[in-house]
Amino acid sequence: MKRAHHHAKYDLKYHLVLVTKYRKKCITKDMLNKLEEIIRDICNRWDVEVLEFSGEEDHIHILISAHPSMELSKFINNLKTVSSRLIRKEFKEHLSKFYWKPYFWTRAYFIATTGGAPLEVIKQYIQSQERPNQ
Repeated sequence: MKRAHHHAKYDLKYHLVLVTKYRKKCITKDMLNKLEEIIRDICNRWDVEVLEFSGEEDHIHILISAHPSMELSKFINNLKTVSSRLIRKEFKEHLSKFYWKPYFWTRAYFIATTGGAPLEVIKQYIQSQERPNQ
C-alpha cells in the first residue's frame, strides 16, 4: 500500500529479525503472542504498520511499513528495549531458567528493505530511460 505525506509518496517495507540472546530457545507460544501484542503497540506509537509477524523459539520476524523520515535505528532500539523489559517482567520465572542477567534480545538484528519489483527489473527500467541528447 502506497502512503503519502505532504508532497511525497512512498512505499517502504522492512523485514526485521530479532534474535534472543545466545540464541536461547526460550520463546513459548504465550510469549510469542504477548510479543506480537507489545510490538504492535510500540509500532502503533511510532506510526509504523505491522504487515506480518511470526517467530520461533529463538527469534521473531516482523514485516513493517514505515515513513521515510522515521529514524530506523532509534525505532529498532526502542522496540527491542521496551519489548525486552515487558516480556522479562511478565515471563520472569520462565526466563530465569535461560538467563541470570536481565537479557532477552541480542544486541544485533537483521533488517532488509523488501517488496516491490525485483532489483533486476528496477535496474532494467532505469537503464531503459531515454537520456537527453543535448
